[in-house]
Amino acid sequence: MKSYKARGIVLGTLKYGEKGVIVHILTDTMGRQSYMIQGVRPTAKGSKMALLQPMFAIEFEGLTSTKMSLHRMKDLAPGIVLQSTPFDVRKSTMALFMAEVLYRLIKESESSDRLFDFVWGSVAALDALDEGIANFHLWFLANLSRPLGFSPDNEYTDGAWLDIRDGHFTPYALVPSYALTPENARILHDMLECDVRYLGEIGLNRTERVEFLDAMLRYYAYHLDGIHNVESLRILREVF
Repeated sequence: MKSYKARGIVLGTLKYGEKGVIVHILTDTMGRQSYMIQGVRPTAKGSKMALLQPMFAIEFEGLTSTKMSLHRMKDLAPGIVLQSTPFDVRKSTMALFMAEVLYRLIKESESSDRLFDFVWGSVAALDALDEGIANFHLWFLANLSRPLGFSPDNEYTDGAWLDIRDGHFTPYALVPSYALTPENARILHDMLECDVRYLGEIGLNRTERVEFLDAMLRYYAYHLDGIHNVESLRILREVF
């Protein structure tokens, strides 16, 4: 049996038997991996489940061998000690959405330092954010397109549309089903340019947030099949 040290972001869990759980994690060294943890009692004091919530950042020792279909995990500890996210319904709802998006989009594969560093930094940024929380999921989706490889590839100009097929800003009107309107293209530009600490300075009302989120999900759906039917979207829309 081989062991290794890793950092990871929890994407989701699945109950296995009476006391087991399978945990899906985006790791820094091995991409997305699934881990079997036995002997988990969710209600027990000091249960490991407390650290296995969506978008929790952890450090752990992984175990693998040719005789095991799934990796194992031990010595689980917080990678980032969250001060507000678990106790703020807005942030925890947003974390649930972010974790599901990542779970659906990222398959078990080789690691990407750029992707992992962005997601790890986003966990810390959400926890530290005081203003602009309602915009955070929009900022996350906009900037996640960079490590996934389909962010806009040219300079934005006022009034431009975005062709979602090639990620190109253009002054010419496009078929709406294959484009972000000038209003949503501007918001995307603002999100890509904004330091996350100043999200509160991007003034969006509820309608603008809903329309931009729908537009970004269409943008993602064109490039990545897994974004369809995000179950946590309903809860997110109720909160924001």
